[in-house]
Order: sequence, then C-alpha cells, then structure tokens
Amino acid sequence: MNDIPISFLFAALAVLIMLSAFFSGSETGLMSLNRYKLKHQAEKNNGGAKRALELLKKPDQLISLILLGNNFINILITQLATYIGYRLYGDPGIAIATGLLTIILLLFAEVTPKTLAANNPEKIAFIASYVYRPLLKILLPLIIAINWLVKQVFKLFKNSNKISSNDALNSEELRIAVSETAGLIPDTHRDMLLGILDLEKIKVDDIMIPRNEIAGIDLDDDWEDTLSQITRLPYTRIPVYSETVDNLIGVALMRKILPLLMNDNFNPKTLQEITREPYFIPEGTALTTQLINFLQTKRLVGFVVDEYGDIQGLVALEDILEEVVGEFTTDPRATHTAFFQDLDGSYLVEGSTHVRDINSQLHIQLPTKGPRTVNGLILEHLEMIPQAGTSLKIAGYPLEIMHTKNNMVKTVRIQLNRQKQ
Repeated sequence: MNDIPISFLFAALAVLIMLSAFFSGSETGLMSLNRYKLKHQAEKNNGGAKRALELLKKPDQLISLILLGNNFINILITQLATYIGYRLYGDPGIAIATGLLTIILLLFAEVTPKTLAANNPEKIAFIASYVYRPLLKILLPLIIAINWLVKQVFKLFKNSNKISSNDALNSEELRIAVSETAGLIPDTHRDMLLGILDLEKIKVDDIMIPRNEIAGIDLDDDWEDTLSQITRLPYTRIPVYSETVDNLIGVALMRKILPLLMNDNFNPKTLQEITREPYFIPEGTALTTQLINFLQTKRLVGFVVDEYGDIQGLVALEDILEEVVGEFTTDPRATHTAFFQDLDGSYLVEGSTHVRDINSQLHIQLPTKGPRTVNGLILEHLEMIPQAGTSLKIAGYPLEIMHTKNNMVKTVRIQLNRQKQ
C-alpha cells in the first residue's frame, strides 16, 4: 500500500468526503420535506416526489440506510486520513490528520450540506431518492437485521419500538399553517378557512341575538298595530309569541304572510295556522355542531335555551355563515356601527356589543371566557351596576363608563393602549 501515490489517496479522501456530505445533506433534505406539498406533487406524477414519499412511508428503514452509509463512509475517511498523516509526518501526522479531519468533516460533510439541504429540501431529496431506492433494495436484509437489534434495545428500556409516521395536524396546528399562507392564497380565502377552523371554539351563545332584541309578533297586541308592524319588519322569518318570548308559538314565514295580507284574509287565527313550531338549541352548542343540526333539520332559525328551558336568544343559519365569510346580511341592525372612534384614538362602544367582536374589530385582547358582552364583562368585574364616569381596567385596557340605563352599561369608552396591571 506504500506504493500508492499520495495524490491518489487525497483524491479518494475527497470522494469519500463528498459521499459523506451526500448522506448528511440528503438526510436533512428528506426529513425537512413538507409532507402535504410532497403528496400534492406525487399526485401530479412528479417522479422524485413519488420516490421520496415511498421512502418516507418507512422512516425507520430510511434512517437506518442513511446512517449505515454515512457511518461506513466516515470510518473509511478516518482510516484513510490517519494513513495519509502517518505516511507524510509519521506519528505526529496522526494527530495532525485527526485535527484537520475534524474541521473538514464538520465544515464540508456536515454543516454546509445540511444547511444547503434545509434551504432546498426538494432538490436534494428528489435526487437522493434515485440513489436510496435501489440501495435500500440491495441492503434490505442488513437493514432489517439492524432494525431488529434496535427494537431489542428499545425493549430493554421498556419503550415503544414503533416509529410513528403520523404527520396529521390538529386544529391548532392547521390554524397556524393556514395563517402562514399569506401571499400564497388571497386574504379573503385565508380568512374564510380560519373562520371555519374557529367554528368549533365558538358557541351559539356568542353570536345569538339576545332575547331583548328579538323582533317578533305579539298576538296579544292590537291587531291593527300588528299589521303595521309586519309591514315594517325586514325579516323573512318572524317569531310569533303571546305576551313574552317565553310563550313562543313558533316562526312564521313572510312569504306565507304576504299573500294573506293581499287578500285581506289575515287574522290572528290564520297567522297561527301558518306558524311553524319553534326549533330550540341548547345553550353552549358549538357552531360546527349547530351548522350540521341546521342542515339535518332543514331549519334556518333556532332559539337558544338555557338549562331551565328559558329562551336566551335567537340564532340563524346566516349568523353562522357570517362567521366564515364575513358580514353579508341586510339586517338593519348592521346598518350602523357599534364602534365610534374619538379624536384621541379611543373607541366608544355600545354595551351590548359582544367581546369577541370588540377584540376582532379593535385588535385587542379582552377576556372572552365568561360574559359575552362588554356590559356583562364590566358588571362581572365591578360586581355592581356602575354610574356614568366610572373608570376601570380590564386585561390592562382602560375603560370608562359613558352612559348607563335600565341597569346596564349602554356606552363605554375603550382605550387601546394596554397598560400593565
């Protein structure tokens, strides 16, 4: 072996270092692949993607193959470098070779190839898949034996020997993934996807029309006043009750009422005949569940009831859809804004406004666990009905009561500059 030229040994060493770089870089590239993007490319008949996806289906075999090849190459590099150092400088050359080899391997066979692969995982991984697929078939018996030994080691530590390849995302991880698609899909589409993901966390209580704001027909009112009211109601489905909403009779469709009005054949009795039985929704129902329930029952409007059966509010299908696609309703309540910005940058907000809407519109973080409206939030915090001029701080945001009426906060000023508690 002493007859082998030094130049040939250096050339062999360079080739081995490149092979080590290949194994190191390809490992990082394959493990850095976006599995969902990879599956999409494979469905588009991308050959490299198909091979890489097939390799990643058995990550234990792939890792064993890469480590087997990388360690074998690194051992050869160590032996060859030691021999070269000894031939050139004798015993001191071994120490010199060890020091230089550590720097060279770290720089050219580890950090550089892995950094390149992390920045361009698809290019590196797709090229490597052409090599690993046939190599895996050739070395499969050896790899199976290695994996069997690994499983025995796992058993010694009473650990699971199964390597999980489940890369499914939970709802929060999926939400983050969608949030990071800025620039890849239109903002409106991204907002809709996020809205769908948020439906599970939102309850019917959060979007319902409170019972004191439900507009309907009271059969105990003067009939002439009722007829006048019907002509002014802008809704297609109208609650019908007796004296109070708690004595709910049902929901009448405006398209059935109008023909009766035109024929002068309309009275309380005929109104009750065309009134459909009410549909009730338990308090605390998630919007995802209620959306399915609306579809199954063929209903578009439901009344939210508490554990005692008392009506708390009204929810329509369009209210749920608006959580996904945004406001599209012609509800007259939406023709004015509940937010008014003052000259000092603060906002005047109606007390009946939902805390979720305030957080969304003003980009602040008032607590959403507990009362649904800012009025309820203030009453819970103070444990009393405040007077106008009362100031308080909730979650670090200064709030000032501007107007109270009928035992509730009607208007509140919110400062957006969050302060330390």
